[in-house]
Amino acid sequence: MDSILAKINGPRDLNGLSVGELEALCAELRKEIIETVSHTGGHLAANLGVVELTVALLRTFDPPNDKIVLDTGHQSYTYKLLTGRRDRFCTLRQYGGISGFQRRTESEYDAFGAGHAGTALSAALGMAVARDRQGGDNHVVAVLGDAAASCGISLEAMNSVATTTKRLVVVLNDNEMSIGENVGSLSRHLGSLLASPRYNRWKRRLESAATRMRMGGLRSIYYRLEESIKGLFLRSVIFEELGLRYIGPVDGHNIPALLDALKIVQTSDRPILLHVSTRKGKGYSFAEQHPEKWHGATCFDVDSGDSLSAPTTAKYSNVFGSALARLAADDERIVAITAGMCSGTGLAAFGKEFPGRLFDVGISEEHAVVFAAGLAAEGMRPVFAVYSTFLQRAVDCLLHDVALQDLPVVFCLDRAGIVGDDGPTHHGVFDIALLRPVPGLIIMQPKDEPELCHMLKTAFDSGKPAVIRYPRGAGPGHDMPATCEPLPIGKAEVLREGKTVQFWALGDMLPLAGACADQLREQGIEAGIVNPRFIKPLDKDLLTQQAQEARVIVTIENGVLTGGFRDGVAEALRESGYAGRVLPVGWPDRFVPHGACPKLMESHGLTPAAIVDRIQALL
Repeated sequence: MDSILAKINGPRDLNGLSVGELEALCAELRKEIIETVSHTGGHLAANLGVVELTVALLRTFDPPNDKIVLDTGHQSYTYKLLTGRRDRFCTLRQYGGISGFQRRTESEYDAFGAGHAGTALSAALGMAVARDRQGGDNHVVAVLGDAAASCGISLEAMNSVATTTKRLVVVLNDNEMSIGENVGSLSRHLGSLLASPRYNRWKRRLESAATRMRMGGLRSIYYRLEESIKGLFLRSVIFEELGLRYIGPVDGHNIPALLDALKIVQTSDRPILLHVSTRKGKGYSFAEQHPEKWHGATCFDVDSGDSLSAPTTAKYSNVFGSALARLAADDERIVAITAGMCSGTGLAAFGKEFPGRLFDVGISEEHAVVFAAGLAAEGMRPVFAVYSTFLQRAVDCLLHDVALQDLPVVFCLDRAGIVGDDGPTHHGVFDIALLRPVPGLIIMQPKDEPELCHMLKTAFDSGKPAVIRYPRGAGPGHDMPATCEPLPIGKAEVLREGKTVQFWALGDMLPLAGACADQLREQGIEAGIVNPRFIKPLDKDLLTQQAQEARVIVTIENGVLTGGFRDGVAEALRESGYAGRVLPVGWPDRFVPHGACPKLMESHGLTPAAIVDRIQALL
């Protein structure tokens, strides 16, 4: 049988296909996605869950004239395959290849870029208002997941829809999952809609009849009948109360049902929400059975589902979770908070051991920080574990509600630094620059697993707001210490003595400093290495002492240079009257693209050879 996918060069090629051909196309799309992600890695489960929905959207609407905004972008692979990027799909998430998310610069079909959850509805509402003011008649469609729907940004946008535009389509993809299991009242409400048997029985009968009511007043009769049935069998539907007409739930894997439902929403004369029920990982048994595990997949064997990545030592996130559990056993004040990322941040084991002391607030980072501040104000010792890139959303809350009140909240920033294939929306390179100016905030970065444990103890004992940042993946592989001991705050650690050149390298950049020092030693140049441990407060005494002899002081950080650790060292050296050179090594003042970390470091001069060449030029 000839491939249908091979004949699809754009969305309009879907128009001539029968329902049977569309279903066959969906099978081909799933096969293509599974095969590609098995080689490149990527967000598998979410993408497999929206194949039929994406096909139906592109069959019904007419992008790029119609704007389709995908929230987060974890579900964009089918969209990419059907919008002219099939020939480049094998480059997914590779350096120089196509992104794993929507990117405005990548295709005219990508109406709005994404990577963080909860932005689609606000962006789509802005586009709808721009269309209204410019006299356009195109459709604007926001597609968001059930977890993103409960995000604070989405709720704020939803509150504005009815008073801002008369035409907006919202598609709610309800798969009962974000990265982890969804939590909160809104998630339970959506579940009750899906689970009401009497409502769904009547709804199926009405929708079957509605397919025969394509014209005139019959459609309004259907609307009124549906409203009556909702009132009979369901409690108040939150979306209707906010001014969005509600349709659903519809089986998100049934092409005819989706096409019929989308025809209804396409003709709505007021904002409308279509509730679609999908299954994350659909069509690949391993991902269906364990959707959380397959949210972000590394390279794997398609037949067995086994990972092809080399085994590594314990990840920093798991070391953090173990150390926190050990400290929590001795201090009942310690509680943990996650924003929908319990497993990803290493808190799953903590939650099992202390089920009443782990709070998952969903994708609501701002709430998580202020919630932690409230806990701390009443004598608790909260720890908020979050990816560095996601804390960006809550910087004001950290500054205003935690630091200003000097509350002892501990922020553990996972995935700090370049994370690679997910690209600029997920690189955790801005946390130092964003947080270093905050008065009274302690900021630390460990060189290995034991030091992470000691820093946790240091943070708790300090009684101050504190940040610990650590990279994605595994550390050097050192064993956990017998006990967690506090470190002297603001004191660095000298790892190698030297005079002519001094390296001040943060955490995961210490091996790079070591390689540079080795090359310099071969050339007869003495180079020392310092593990700063504390980004703030900086060990100014040691820095001033070394500045008396060093001709070059090199800072190396896995973060953006502008406003980062480099600037803290330079400020201290200026105060000391240092007359030598400072060589900053880190990420430039621009967004770093996606790609494998070694390739990104090479292309940005973060290699021993490139750094040593720069040092020699200064000497």
